[in-house]
Amino acid sequence: MAEHTSSSITIEAAPADVMGVIADFARYPEWTGEVKEAEVLSTDPKGRAEQVRLLLDAGAIKDDHTLAYTWTGENEVSWTLVKSQMLRALDGSYSLVPAGGGDRTEVTYQLTVDVKIPMLGMIKRKAEKVIIDRALAGLKKRVESGPAA
Repeated sequence: MAEHTSSSITIEAAPADVMGVIADFARYPEWTGEVKEAEVLSTDPKGRAEQVRLLLDAGAIKDDHTLAYTWTGENEVSWTLVKSQMLRALDGSYSLVPAGGGDRTEVTYQLTVDVKIPMLGMIKRKAEKVIIDRALAGLKKRVESGPAA
């Protein structure tokens, strides 16, 4: 099994509010630094995204890829790579756990990235850590700033 990187952060909001931001792919370019464009290609019967095309610009890694999403209950979503120009794998998940009486949420982001170009495992893990840390910080800022106008 491939190695993965994970990190957690506490967000001052209920899990439903956090998941609402995570599930709103159209607004990813507003709060994620790397996602420049997001397009939901298909949805499940509950209206949640099943496949999403993302245009990514993360400095050294620029890619147009499609991810397949799996929603587990109300507090977990995972994804796996469907197609990509630069990536061999991009598997990850967000898990939300209520904290502080339900008005706070512990968010854990897990990620495995494998690029088509040769790269040392240590450098891959560092890249995963940077992606995770930026995503969690952006998510926290977006959720805690309240609904956008």
